[in-house]
Amino acid sequence: MYIRTCTSHTLQVPTMADRRSGSRARSRDLPGEFRQFSNLTKQLKKIVYDTNISRAELRNCGHFEEERISELLLEDEHELFMKSIVGDPPCLLICGQTYTAKATILNRILNEQILRITNCSDNSKSWRPLRFRFGAERRSALTTLTDSFELLNGDYNPGTNWTVLPQRDVEIRQEDLSDPCTAQATTEVTLNHPLLATKVEIIVAPHNCPDLNITRLYSQYSSRMLPIIFYGIDKDYLSQEEQRELLDLRHLASDLPLLFLDCCPHTESPARHSQVDDDLGEDSAYDSNNEDLVARSVEDLESHNQGASSPSPRRPSRFHDIVHGQLRSLGFLTDPSEVPVFKGGMTPTEDDLHQSRLEKLYNMQGILMFVRQVLQLYLTRATTVLHDLHLQCMNMFITTAFDMQRDIQITPRRIDYARQREMELFESLKDLANQRQEEIRKLIQATIQDLKEPLLQEAENYQFEDLEISLDGELSQGKEIKGCTTQIQELVLNRVNKAVVDKLISSVDYLHDSFVGTLTRCLESLEKGEDGQQGETSASMALKQILNSAYQVEVTVRTSYSFVKVIWERMKEILQSMKPFKAPPIVDKDWKRKVAINLLNNLDESKLAKSICSQFRSRLNNSHDMFSSSLRQLENKHSGRLEKTEEQRMKVRKVHAPRLARLALDSTSLRDMVLYGMPKLEREIGRGQYGVVYSCRNWAGLTSLAVKSVVPPDDKHWNDLALEFHYTRSITEHERVVTLRGSVIDHSYGGDGCSPAVLLIMDRLQRDLHVAIKAGLDFPGRLQVALDVVEGMRYLHSLGLVHRDIKLKNVLLDKRDRGKITDLGFCKPEAMMSGSIVGTPIHMAPELFSGKYDSSVDTYAFGILFWYVCAGHVRLPTAFEQCANKDHLWSSVKKGVRPEKLNVFDKHCWELMQACWAGEPGDRPLLGEVQIKLQEIHERALDARLKMTKLRDLAGSKQAKTEDKGRPREV
Repeated sequence: MYIRTCTSHTLQVPTMADRRSGSRARSRDLPGEFRQFSNLTKQLKKIVYDTNISRAELRNCGHFEEERISELLLEDEHELFMKSIVGDPPCLLICGQTYTAKATILNRILNEQILRITNCSDNSKSWRPLRFRFGAERRSALTTLTDSFELLNGDYNPGTNWTVLPQRDVEIRQEDLSDPCTAQATTEVTLNHPLLATKVEIIVAPHNCPDLNITRLYSQYSSRMLPIIFYGIDKDYLSQEEQRELLDLRHLASDLPLLFLDCCPHTESPARHSQVDDDLGEDSAYDSNNEDLVARSVEDLESHNQGASSPSPRRPSRFHDIVHGQLRSLGFLTDPSEVPVFKGGMTPTEDDLHQSRLEKLYNMQGILMFVRQVLQLYLTRATTVLHDLHLQCMNMFITTAFDMQRDIQITPRRIDYARQREMELFESLKDLANQRQEEIRKLIQATIQDLKEPLLQEAENYQFEDLEISLDGELSQGKEIKGCTTQIQELVLNRVNKAVVDKLISSVDYLHDSFVGTLTRCLESLEKGEDGQQGETSASMALKQILNSAYQVEVTVRTSYSFVKVIWERMKEILQSMKPFKAPPIVDKDWKRKVAINLLNNLDESKLAKSICSQFRSRLNNSHDMFSSSLRQLENKHSGRLEKTEEQRMKVRKVHAPRLARLALDSTSLRDMVLYGMPKLEREIGRGQYGVVYSCRNWAGLTSLAVKSVVPPDDKHWNDLALEFHYTRSITEHERVVTLRGSVIDHSYGGDGCSPAVLLIMDRLQRDLHVAIKAGLDFPGRLQVALDVVEGMRYLHSLGLVHRDIKLKNVLLDKRDRGKITDLGFCKPEAMMSGSIVGTPIHMAPELFSGKYDSSVDTYAFGILFWYVCAGHVRLPTAFEQCANKDHLWSSVKKGVRPEKLNVFDKHCWELMQACWAGEPGDRPLLGEVQIKLQEIHERALDARLKMTKLRDLAGSKQAKTEDKGRPREV
């Protein structure tokens, strides 16, 4: 048993998002945010690594079609993004209107004066790009933009003994312009600072460098870092050049928000501090007094500008009207009333993650929240891409498993169907050949009579082939008359043969297109090779020979004439040849017609019918034997193939699907953790075999939740939990199924992280059906819950899912006592079921013990549940109570032992539960039928309750009248 111990503790893990419950945030500064980001990217990196391994195995296992495997490849954009997330460090990219604005932001973030701000003329000078990294000592050096090498010259002497970065290291002097490398060099600074120690880098954009603008700098660093963009504003408006620069930057960083910082103090009343305090919210990211924090922030800002002739303080209304309006017109900001304000304890929604912000520089809480927002955006995008890939894999597994299962089930049926239908066809044709010879003779006679005139017309117009005949019809040689006669005879016999065969085939009822077409398609599907290519195989050829047996009969002169007529015609030819100097006849139309008439008149229908039937029988028997032999070979081939298919299906179900389901659980849990944080667990409200359930006040904007805490002890339980989560999360929200809202994995559980706890967040309901029956829920109310259970089961079955554990405690009731099915731990698609014995013993159907079952096991379990609904108590049935152990119970169920009939059961209820728990799955009713019968029972129960209520009211009124009569009247 792997349940969380019942202790009054709350999981405390630093989160990327503050809890909506209003608890005090744990990440209180920028270094803490980046450390947490680093921890989460380590988890993400492991998920990516395991995903790549799984994808490689799927590619090499050979169980899936190449087309499906190719769909699992990420787009190039997503592939590069994932590599960047797990491999590149984050960086703060500081841009701004002036050098003063950038320097002020840098000093504010590092909380020390690194860049000196002397006077307003600084903004007219040219300043290098700066790159700040972590180092054990303070050091500055000039490097190329690509960091290929460090620049050294006589005028530059890198030093370490400084507090404020020397101006010579930052300013581009006039003499530097002669050397392009020096003019475009970057000043790289190393500092031993807590923020930089988290592997974060800070990039300060150059100023007054035409050859090195913001867009080029962003393109340079975004390919190897994760930028977080600040833009300092210390003027009352944005110039046209600055607006173009911002639009170019937005084009490059279209998916990233920008933080615009107001770097110049406003002329405000002392009440400003209290207003800022309201903006920060009651639960600030700092434990110190908010007013002191704001005061110190303003003092620091003013001290940085002390002694400088910087712009005079401006009024906030002018700044708001102009700059805010410009940013709105550029598409960075929305209407002020629509801009959400970051407050302590609040988590931005997914849409908010893409929203640019405008904050005051001294509002460090706003800066902190923006950094958190961008880091959330990076992680959310990465986990979403990963989770979509995992879901795609899982859907492929389920589809493949269904295809494999269908192949295993349908192939033997197709073979049996082909054998049966071919036998029917063979027997019908054989009967035709054996018993209908006289019918065939009459058919031939009628055919010849109908065909005679058109055939004679065709014979008259026939053109001889390969014979020398003049235009008058004279033959060059007398012996060629035999060739002319033969050609006319062949013409007549071919037409007769075709007409007779057409009539013969059309008289066979079993050769309708529907029959032959279905049988042909069945054979074609069976004869497709493993590579999917269809060829002309022996079974198809044998079937065609059966179908063409009638077409292949031959009508010749020998089979058409009687023996006496053949001898007489031969003697006439001999006598004609003995006559001397006999001129050959003219082969004109009359001659051709005469030859054709002579042939038609001398055809012997009886002999022709006998010959046709004999040929038909012979060819039919040969084709049938060939078909039977080919079908046996086909069956043997499929038998071996289906064994391999079953092995592949089991590997998909036991290896690939659980592994990807666990990765899907990891990715979506990480995403929920990033967006919504760890749920705050409150009191324990229940526990079961696989976990403890706690109440949760709110999470992710939802209220009144329940959190199921599960600690899987090994990989098998992890896989089962991951599959449960996948199937439950994939179910579209339905009012009769408990909705799973999200999940979070607590890697800190157990101390060393070796046994993390999985927190499954779902809607919290009032009680389960077991408790409701014990509490005395009335019969119509119990029937309504039973109807709700059937509706939920029908919905699950419509999705191809089988619950396999329908029982009282897995039916939860809401405030209106309407039922919802929960605990889909054993719920799986039919194709993914392995035949394992799962469920609660008294609710398990007999076929569960054989390992071969389908969705009807839920109908059986409902029958047992309905017994409790009608009984009105939760005691075991007497037949089951006498069983000493589980094995005894299972043995009794397999022998047909069922719950007894109680006196409170009416006829309709007892018949329904008996039908549901029938021993044979095929004898159980469909859930649609169960629902109809339940509705009728429920309506009768409501009518009975209404009548009882009326009788009770009537009896009460009579009793009241009697009491009034017996009471003495007051005088």
